[in-house]
Amino acid sequence: MKWQGRRQSDNVEDRRSISGGGKAIIGGGVIGIIVLLLNVFGGETGQQIAPILEQMQGGQGQQTEAAAPLSKEDEEMGNFVRVVLADNEDIWSKVFAENGMTYEKPKLVLFKGSVQTACGGASSASGPFYCPGDRKVYMDLGFFEELKSKFGAKGGDFAIAYVIAHEIGHHIQTLLGTSAKMRQEQQGKSEAEANKLSVALELQADFYAGVWAHYNQENLDVGDIEEALSAANAVGDDAIQSKMQGHVVPDSFTHGTSEQRMYWFKKGYKTGDIKQGTTFEEIQ
Repeated sequence: MKWQGRRQSDNVEDRRSISGGGKAIIGGGVIGIIVLLLNVFGGETGQQIAPILEQMQGGQGQQTEAAAPLSKEDEEMGNFVRVVLADNEDIWSKVFAENGMTYEKPKLVLFKGSVQTACGGASSASGPFYCPGDRKVYMDLGFFEELKSKFGAKGGDFAIAYVIAHEIGHHIQTLLGTSAKMRQEQQGKSEAEANKLSVALELQADFYAGVWAHYNQENLDVGDIEEALSAANAVGDDAIQSKMQGHVVPDSFTHGTSEQRMYWFKKGYKTGDIKQGTTFEEIQ
């Protein structure tokens, strides 16, 4: 992605060189890996597992130590994230205005180890997530090494851009009322039916990431879309379950299959039309 020398957003809170600010209620090891696999690109539901894990660990959180000073590479990655967020701000402000709405810019928080949010405490094992309580995106950039080493994604800077755009997609769903409506519709549903609604929400966020990429084509490099698709493929529910347990359980899917995630990103990228993100109508 062409990002050097371009506008950087002021809406990034970089907490990587300070303490995580309290207990990291999601631990490392096996539990941390499970949380990462279950909650990758976790959206609004990403924090719901945290209290359960706290009970599993006997309520004993681990105080986070102060992080080391940022390296040159860390600083560069922070600047890249600021440019990606700025692109999201510019594009979604334009798209919302064209549809008679006003876009409210979210903040993006970079952290290492653990973080406290309006949705509760989390560790880097949670993967990137959006918290509707404070309307912020949270991410530990170390996640992207996990994406390559554990999930087999190609990596690359546009994989990071795709994840950011996906989480911004959840912010858009909050602004449009989609998330609240989905949660209401989940009430009284069976687990399988509730999961289908969750899948529709996540796939729509992938679609919105594709819409963002559509309007950002002038800044894309050759291979960027392939990097995004590789990331989407790697974290499909079927791919994750195959790696974890050797078989898949479709009724337990909450984010969609690899094929679905790639399809909806590509649809957003090709059309650039937010009205075509009809995942709730098509995912039955």
